[in-house]
Amino acid sequence: MSVSDVTSRIAMIQGQLALLTPQRTPSTAFTGALATAATTALSGTTTTPPLSGTAAATTTGGAGVSGEAVVAEARKYLGVPYLWGGTDPQKGLDCSGMIQLVYKNLGVDIPRVSYQQATAGRPVASLAEARPGDILAFGSPVHHVGIYIGGNQMIEAPRTGLDVRIAEVYETPVAIRRVLPEDAAGAVARTGATAGGAVGGVPFAELFSAAAQKYGVSPALLSAVAKQESGYDPTAVSPVGAQGLMQLMPGTAQGLGVTNSFDPTQAVDGAARLLRDLLDRFGSTPLALAAYNAGPGAVLRYDGVPPYPETQNYVRSVMSMLEAG
Repeated sequence: MSVSDVTSRIAMIQGQLALLTPQRTPSTAFTGALATAATTALSGTTTTPPLSGTAAATTTGGAGVSGEAVVAEARKYLGVPYLWGGTDPQKGLDCSGMIQLVYKNLGVDIPRVSYQQATAGRPVASLAEARPGDILAFGSPVHHVGIYIGGNQMIEAPRTGLDVRIAEVYETPVAIRRVLPEDAAGAVARTGATAGGAVGGVPFAELFSAAAQKYGVSPALLSAVAKQESGYDPTAVSPVGAQGLMQLMPGTAQGLGVTNSFDPTQAVDGAARLLRDLLDRFGSTPLALAAYNAGPGAVLRYDGVPPYPETQNYVRSVMSMLEAG
């Protein structure tokens, strides 16, 4: 049995113990000591795997790989059964095995086990700043990891009896890590970021420009969405309850941190953040617009613009405004 096999087994056992007996969570000092003992016994070295609060685990490769490519690669394993310790998709995958495989297929080497993956790369301060392809870690000690895909969702290999799936981020991660080089991570599906330049002669032009600069979304796109949604009316309320200039539903607004959808500044900021996330997730402006109108689930369900007349007309109308811009 190799060193990586032993440390993998240790981490998996720790994860199972954490789930079964959370009131007796082992300390990170114990975790490190146990891993060190195994490594020393097998290889004669004294290298301790990095833990939270210490130096990050080493990653290599990743030049030119985008977060969207990570998500696309992870999607290939949707439906693969969970298998504790699994690294072969023909047999089954566990959470960290799936993530290591995804990155390996893209030429990026990351550690095998979840607690090491939770220290790989660079830290991301919060879920609000997470990008598709980032690693989300859960539990203390870490016993589960997933790949963030945007929209408060992740791809995970959850547990025995379930398959690799897309799931909501069900709790605040204890760590969020970005293992891709900053230039690659920042280049995630920037479709729409330059579609249309600065806007002038329209209401709220300064708000659109400020939010565009903040989130990397075209100000012309924000303006077109506002025109289509509300006719630039910050007091508008739709028959289904969407509110304000950007017609945010109350639940969506809350998830974006918008406390008052009738405040144009908050509304534009929230909509820009949402559109940035949808562009990153779906990789094209038409699909992002379809998701803004009908929801991401509908776009995923139909693998494209849903066959709803309202949504198809919405996408055509906004895209026409952009092309005429």
